[in-house]
Amino acid sequence: MTHLYRVVISLAFITLLDVHSFAVAAPAAPKSSDSPGLRLLEEIQTVITDLAESAKPSVVNLTPLPGPGRGREPLLQERAPNASGSGSGVIIDPDGYIVTNNHVIGDAMEIEVRFSDKSKLIAQVVGKDLDTDLAVLKVTADHPLSSAKFGDSSSVRVGQWVLAVGNPFGLDRTVTLGVVSGIGRENINLSRYENFIQTDASINPGNSGGPLFNLRGEIIGINTAIINFAQGIGFAIPSNMAKQVIQQLLAQGRVTRGWLGVGIQPLTMELARKFGVNEGDGVLVNEVFEKDPAAAAGIKPGDILTRIEGIVIDTPNRLSRVVAGLLPGSTAKVEIVRDQQRLVLDVALIERRDHTVMTSLPQARTEAKLGLDVQDLTPGLADKFKLRENRGVIISKVESGSLAQSEGLHEGDLIKEVNRVDIGSVGEFSSAVSKIRRGETILLRVLRESRAFYVVLKLTDP
Repeated sequence: MTHLYRVVISLAFITLLDVHSFAVAAPAAPKSSDSPGLRLLEEIQTVITDLAESAKPSVVNLTPLPGPGRGREPLLQERAPNASGSGSGVIIDPDGYIVTNNHVIGDAMEIEVRFSDKSKLIAQVVGKDLDTDLAVLKVTADHPLSSAKFGDSSSVRVGQWVLAVGNPFGLDRTVTLGVVSGIGRENINLSRYENFIQTDASINPGNSGGPLFNLRGEIIGINTAIINFAQGIGFAIPSNMAKQVIQQLLAQGRVTRGWLGVGIQPLTMELARKFGVNEGDGVLVNEVFEKDPAAAAGIKPGDILTRIEGIVIDTPNRLSRVVAGLLPGSTAKVEIVRDQQRLVLDVALIERRDHTVMTSLPQARTEAKLGLDVQDLTPGLADKFKLRENRGVIISKVESGSLAQSEGLHEGDLIKEVNRVDIGSVGEFSSAVSKIRRGETILLRVLRESRAFYVVLKLTDP
């Protein structure tokens, strides 16, 4: 019977996946000749159609209205442009609060809202957050509005069924059925803080800002993007992230986020070996900003940051997202690895400033000589390359095709450390390099204008 149940579920999924809108009709009276499989299919179908019917009234069509000084916000390349700037939204409160994408409303302060009964109202912008691409609107109605509730996106699993509801190409209240194809998607370059739910439920231009429902009718995501020229790949902002942002937008009209005050980079295999840890076991701190929380707590360049408040940190994006989810003024327990020893530090967070704190370098690796010339730092060179330093050796030349070039180094970079030892002159640099035998690796800490990063080179004969 278990095998039959699985076969029936599979057949139901194949049958329903290609249906792009559902209408509720009175189920046909079961016949005594109906097979158990057919009855089960009809029960599943009824669940889906009932869900579609109950979900649609909470979904609205949004059209930004032009106003004085309104500009059109450019859309990111991966995000398909919405016809006439329109998109979708979902009512989250009977009093008329609506959630959508920031890119749907752009710079507009008034938005026309069209409801499932074809009525229209004008919404005002309560607040918006560019970093997560979310916005909250408010309409005033003379009666309670149909609304939907948020679910817990942390319980979402790959393979579970979901419904996307929106207004693609102006087709109101279109419902599509699919599965969750992936969770925790990042590096999509759609927003600063990314933790997307990936789904194959059809999401088209006009779906942006609409809800992604689980089978209980709970919002588990806000549909935000599709990938052009790729079928069945759409992304939704998880409901837990959305709830956190919405609470702040409703309370104060803007979002405040915690700030640690470090520069970070991924822990590659080469860097992990140099620091005596496993690849991916944290992120590498390459810079600590003076007078910021990390510096005050004793975090240093070269520390491997592994956990914050017990949450595993395995990528720079996850670090940024976790810290941003903590409130300024709160104290976070930060676990680091320093010289292969684990330490737990209490860090009092402040409000995030608009800084870019992540350094990315080319990942190519080649076997070649070091391929760079250095000279002592002078005041003139510091001024030329916008460096606020008085010690170190500056790279004066990088040979074409060399290992140094492949690792992203170039003229004007300031070398501050060799294998965790401070370097203040060409003599100190040459002495440190001379101690490294052919085939061994050398760890450099490099400063470029106001950003620091680590890089690993393998020393070979000149």
